[in-house]
Amino acid sequence: MLVLLAAAFLVAVLTPATALMRYTQDQVASGAMSEPAAANLLKSSGPKRLATAFGQTAGEVGILIALASIVGICLMESGAAHGIVTAMLRFCGVKRAPEGLAISSFVLSIPVFFDTVFYLMVPLARSLRRQTGKDYVLYILAIMAGGSIAHSLVPPTPGPLQVAEILQIDVFTMMVAGLGIGSASSFLSLAAARLISRWTDVPLRPLGSDSGDQAEPEVGGAGGHDGETGKSCAIAGDCQSGIGGSPDCATPESTPPLFLALLPILLPVLLIGYGAIDAVVKFPLPESVSAVMRLVADKNVAMGVAAVVALQLLRFTPESHDRKGAVSRALASGGQIILITSAGGALGAMLRQAGIASAVADLTSEVPASLLLVVVFAVTASIRTLQGSATVSMITAAGVLQGLADVGTLPFHPVYVAMAIGAGSKPLCWMTDSGFWIMCKMSGMTDREGLRTVSVLSVAMGVSALIVTIISATIFPAI
Repeated sequence: MLVLLAAAFLVAVLTPATALMRYTQDQVASGAMSEPAAANLLKSSGPKRLATAFGQTAGEVGILIALASIVGICLMESGAAHGIVTAMLRFCGVKRAPEGLAISSFVLSIPVFFDTVFYLMVPLARSLRRQTGKDYVLYILAIMAGGSIAHSLVPPTPGPLQVAEILQIDVFTMMVAGLGIGSASSFLSLAAARLISRWTDVPLRPLGSDSGDQAEPEVGGAGGHDGETGKSCAIAGDCQSGIGGSPDCATPESTPPLFLALLPILLPVLLIGYGAIDAVVKFPLPESVSAVMRLVADKNVAMGVAAVVALQLLRFTPESHDRKGAVSRALASGGQIILITSAGGALGAMLRQAGIASAVADLTSEVPASLLLVVVFAVTASIRTLQGSATVSMITAAGVLQGLADVGTLPFHPVYVAMAIGAGSKPLCWMTDSGFWIMCKMSGMTDREGLRTVSVLSVAMGVSALIVTIISATIFPAI
């Protein structure tokens, strides 16, 4: 957050008056800003403009992120997330466990941050490895292939949510495109994970072992308790999925029903989707009912409804847990994300006011439409590789590249620019990314093994998402 604010401050104070004048004139001409507002902006100092942009971004995405954090912690602490994963694994069976892990990770990473999803699911991957005696790398990469893609393509996670705001793309359109392109990309990434797992074999090591070559003794058979110090299992509900035959630690009576577990995830999509469709077809409902439906279809209200439903899951939380503190813990975590996202939004606004976005658009004006998405991908991937964070790279790239998302000049819908930015946020996951260290340490991989598996799959995910985006933009340009 501090680095983003420092960069935004630097851009703000160095923006010449002529560039700011040109920006306000363009905004007034397009109807995006009134003349009094333009005059006030011209009179404002750089720090004042930065603070205003910070507040505007927080107003646009803050409520959504806070409510999504509440949904996420309720899913985690009630055992609902664990129930979704185990249900998917039981449905797929051991032979199709990688598909089950990828699908579960994809679904859970829509409202829950990917790092948290990985914490939840890595003990399941370890349990499967004990049961099957093989494919440990595949199980780990399957979690990444599903969850990491959703984290960068599907709102309400902060990256795609803020990209949609910067590029002025409807949230429902972003959801539909993200779900479609993300699902196809996840499928291709899982195929890449199968290839990578053939090249690299990682033994099941005790977590916290620094030797790099100390394999955990094979226990054989069922996937009961993880047998670790308790760190991983505590996050995953102190139990495994029971797919190996051993009973689940959470009894059916204490686990939320699958439908109730999925409801907080599905509700926002359904409600926001209803609002988007109703705006076009106008459903023949009584005016009073229609007014209520329009109200709940608002993105903030829809996520609020999901949060209320998710809070009901807390009654399934073990009494030993601090149920009353769940919302406080969620907001403490979500607050950090709101601050980072708002700082990134402020940087994007300062770049717009400085004219950098239009300059980039001018530089790429001669780029063929067929290569435009590749350029967007390359710019985002460069930022991601250098500074590590997928979310920050998406927000920064969107601020720089927003001049490209002009409906009047693009041969396809601007949502494909957003998808290319999301694809570009995948490579390269390596030493600069905290997620790289989380996946290596929680799975027991050495740094070299992580570079040969996690880093390679991140490139495959980005390239596959870009390919699917280009194909979709060619076949369905108007979406």
